[in-house]
Amino acid sequence: MRRNRRYKSLTEALLQEIKVCDASLRQLERDTGLKRQAIAKFARGEQSLRLDLADILMDYFDLEVCRKTRRT
Repeated sequence: MRRNRRYKSLTEALLQEIKVCDASLRQLERDTGLKRQAIAKFARGEQSLRLDLADILMDYFDLEVCRKTRRT
């Protein structure tokens, strides 16, 4: 039986955090060291992030990756 809970992808979680974040792109750039143009293109869906850059944003937003458990 499937659970109704929907697990977010890493991309969805990061996009949501960027959207609700009170910091401007300039502030995110200062705080994370990532180029604001890269963050803006990611937020608009124009480009993806390398995993090392996603790791930086995950740390900044205090997000964790958790593994889905399989039901037997």
